Order: sequence, then C-alpha cells, then structure tokens
Amino acid sequence: MLSLFRIFSALPLGLLHAVGAAMGWLAWLLSPTYRRRFLANTAQAGYRFGEVAAAVGHAGRMVFESPRLWVRTTQVNTIHGAEVVEQAWARGKGILYLTPHLGCFELSVQAAAQRWSGEHGPITILYRPAKQAWLAELMLTARNRAGIQAVPTNLSGVRQMIKALRKGEAVGLLPDQVPPDGQGQWAPFFGKDAYTMTLAARLALQTGATVVLARCERLSWGRGFELFFEEMPVPLSDELEAAVVQINQAMEHTIRQCPQQYLWGYGRYKLPRKEAVAEAATQKADA
Repeated sequence: MLSLFRIFSALPLGLLHAVGAAMGWLAWLLSPTYRRRFLANTAQAGYRFGEVAAAVGHAGRMVFESPRLWVRTTQVNTIHGAEVVEQAWARGKGILYLTPHLGCFELSVQAAAQRWSGEHGPITILYRPAKQAWLAELMLTARNRAGIQAVPTNLSGVRQMIKALRKGEAVGLLPDQVPPDGQGQWAPFFGKDAYTMTLAARLALQTGATVVLARCERLSWGRGFELFFEEMPVPLSDELEAAVVQINQAMEHTIRQCPQQYLWGYGRYKLPRKEAVAEAATQKADA
C-alpha cells in the first residue's frame, strides 16, 4: 500500500485532480447519506446546488492530491496578503492561523512554514495518528517536516501550542471541526447552532496571539494553488463565548470567498459522541 501511495505522489497534479474529481462524483452517486448531508449543509448556508456543485469534485481532489502533499514538497503559485502575516509577526505575540476545511487546507500550513519558519520558528499543529500503522508512520513523517511540529490531540499537545505562541511562534488549527464532548460550546454556524471548539479562542485570549485567516484554493486544470491570508473581520472579543461566535463568523466569511471548494459533506452539525448517545437513549425511552 505504501508503494502505491508513493507511485501516486509522482503523478502530475492535473492527473490526480482529474481522477479525484471523478471519484468525488462517484462517491456522491453511491452514498445517499453523503448527498443528504451535502445538500442540507449547502441549503443551510443559502446556496443552491448549482452554485456549489463543483465542491463534489473538489472533495475527491483533496483525497487524491494527499500523496503528493505528504511525500513531496509542493509550492503555491501565489501568496496574497503576505503583508497581513508580516504585520502579525511584527506584533511579537505569535500567530494563530485559522483555516476551515476549504481547498487544499493542508498546503496552507506547509506554504506558511516554507515562507516564515526559518525566521520565526516552526508552526505547531495538532496530529491524530491513523489506525493503519503504515499510514500513521507516513502521516507523522509528512506533518513533522521542516518548519512544522505536530503534537498530539491531548492536553500535552495543547500545552505545547500555548508554549509555542508564548515564544512568539505560530500555531495552525481547523476550528470548523466538531470537538469531543466537553471541549466546545454551541454557537451559530451559517445560522444553525453547531458544537464548536473553544480551543482556538482560548489560545488567542490566553496568549494574545494575532489571529490570521488562511485559505488555499486550487487552480483549475491542475495548475497549482493560490494562498490567501486575511485579518479577522473584527477584533476578537475578550469574552470566551463571544470570541467563539466571532471565530465561527470568520470561518463563514472565509468559506464564502470560495464555497465551491468547501467540504460541505462534513458532518458539521453532528453531536459530540456523549451527547449523541444520550439523545439516542432519550428518543428510545420516549418511543
């Protein structure tokens, strides 16, 4: 399997994206659950299917470009908003990069590390090992590349992130993923309450780090990638609950810049595990 993965990493990006797009549509056709979730999430955000249909193919592109990203060094074609990052470094409080599941989000970290880690130290990210031994080893090697430090998704990892920010380094997070029970709060996301991590807001409030929004968009026909950096639309509140809501709003803003490349099939509104079990038990008792 590892050999096949390395073979895929050597294929042209355009070919990987073409095959990935086809497989993305195949998954759409074969999975009613995926289709229902995709359509429900896009409707919740106010999009008609025709406006975001391209996201079906981009989900497949994300999977098939992964071997290339993990095994080889990939450059972005253009960086927009580099001055936002430079200004954040000048403040001396570290940078908290936030990006949703949009486009080639993994390359956002790699490209930022290539550009700034030599001067400002590595970017620290959370890492959860895969269950398959060969894939876990490959992912760890890929994510602990030059300029990137992967830490475990536990209290030790969070402490290392806080330490990195207090040293004036950078941390990267995807705040639109559903956290474990007890590690989030309910906050609106495209007008519907979603269980939202508080970690991003806590890191910013505890360390004074500058929040920078990032998104990495794929160019058509395998021509590469463009990376965008932006400031928060409004200054982050000093109150945790309000700050979590603001981060959700910032993710909405980022997604609306390129909704055709967001992972709309992700179960953003699912319940954390313990709450899901409790609700199921309640529904069974009521029946």
